[in-house]
Amino acid sequence: MAVEKAFLEVEGGERIPCLFNPAQLQITRSNSWAGDSVPGRDVPKLRFTGAESGVLRVDLFFDTTHDGTAVTAYTGKIVSLMDIDPALPGSDEASHNLRPPYVTFHWGDLHSFKAVVADLDLAFTYFSGTGTPLRATIALTLRQYEPSQAFGRQNPTSGTPKPHRVHRVQSGETLDRIAARYYGDSTRWRALAAANGIADPLSLRPGTLLTVPRIDA
Repeated sequence: MAVEKAFLEVEGGERIPCLFNPAQLQITRSNSWAGDSVPGRDVPKLRFTGAESGVLRVDLFFDTTHDGTAVTAYTGKIVSLMDIDPALPGSDEASHNLRPPYVTFHWGDLHSFKAVVADLDLAFTYFSGTGTPLRATIALTLRQYEPSQAFGRQNPTSGTPKPHRVHRVQSGETLDRIAARYYGDSTRWRALAAANGIADPLSLRPGTLLTVPRIDA
């Protein structure tokens, strides 16, 4: 069986490959609760105040000792994901409404939520005799950018997420047509919209990867 390489998909469609697949991923979700003191109670009454963005942490390894190429040719692309890009949709330099791109982490059947690079720790760990960096690690923290069920809803009995498929949007496709293809029912386009955090179903762009959750009949 061929080994599938992990990669980061950048807003706009560019793919940044991982030279080596990570050993593990860490996903964190959290909710915010406020405590209201109640006379006669030993603990406060908790009140839900909102959900926090999901966080994905992954350590990436880069090694170019086999050909002597500077490893920065690969690490630099990931570092640049923290840079502001004025060409992104909704950007306006006049009003200072600018941002870096969002990214999605893919590895085989695992596809993360849309996220931004919140934190990056780059370490060069090996150099050639002339000072060229040949080995590096990046500790990458991605923070959720849009609502998503990318990792599946939890089964209350097993805690195992339902498996899902992935569809790459083709020119002219709509959510209802994609729903008809996978579910045999075009009215189930809302399941696709919810799973991918799509607020405007008419804003699909060719090349976008969509999570196609498996749903009960």
